[in-house]
Amino acid sequence: MKKRFYIAVPFFLCAATFTASSFDWPQQETESDSFYSYFGQLRGGTISSSLIFKNNSDVKASDSGTVTVILSDHGDDFGWFESSLGNSVIISHGDGLSTVYSNLDDGSVPRQLEDRNEVKGGDFLGTSGNSGWQDGQSCLEFKVFDSKNSSAVNPRILMPRIGKELPLSIGTITLVDKNGTAHNLLIERRLPAGTYSVYRTRQNVAVPYKTIVAVNGATVESICYDVLKESDGRLCVQGNSRYPAAEVYPDKNRQLAGKAELNKGTNTLSVTVVNILNTASTVSYKLDIY
Repeated sequence: MKKRFYIAVPFFLCAATFTASSFDWPQQETESDSFYSYFGQLRGGTISSSLIFKNNSDVKASDSGTVTVILSDHGDDFGWFESSLGNSVIISHGDGLSTVYSNLDDGSVPRQLEDRNEVKGGDFLGTSGNSGWQDGQSCLEFKVFDSKNSSAVNPRILMPRIGKELPLSIGTITLVDKNGTAHNLLIERRLPAGTYSVYRTRQNVAVPYKTIVAVNGATVESICYDVLKESDGRLCVQGNSRYPAAEVYPDKNRQLAGKAELNKGTNTLSVTVVNILNTASTVSYKLDIY
């Protein structure tokens, strides 16, 4: 019988490209615009490595694999799992990929999972509940880890895409200089030369798949939310550097789009947000840099 126990599952670093791998949905297919929270969203002061579903549903294995861990009735801090997982099942799929199915309802995980290692894609794992952190929501928290390429993977790049996307908005663009002073581009277009962190308005659910910052038509930084990486014990997204939550989300209202160096003269600063279907929106500002 498989023992139920506490375990700290490590988080890995480095990016990977997934062109051949794919997973089925871990619950009933849900329209892509109805998730509770996207991968890469701000949650509990960290960058979330979870895709959180919104509707209560039966939960199934997204692909065939080996049940490696069943978690239940815990209260410990799970490190890279930034919130309590509640009742959970972890499945290894080979080639370094593992899936994590969390926030399952008490008593819904089949006892027979304890007596066998192998499962097939579509096998019943439990019912989504609120045994974990999810603000009392009865919803599945789904994670994908890739130990071979050392990364936490955005599940949406591996799952079929059903329905339309939540609309992405750029909102207010704010530049923050090296002294920490914020400049709202709606009211301030004349700025001293220097390097600036470029922030857009954070959305509560949706996260862009990619943000792009360009100066005078040339891309200076692109931040992608296909994987999360670790640096100095913190979850990070990758752009020209690894950015932890404190930089990506300095408060609940802003999200980092990238950084840009502005030189003296007229500069056109452009910010683009791109969704997972490669649909893009761009806003540009002409700035007088002295």
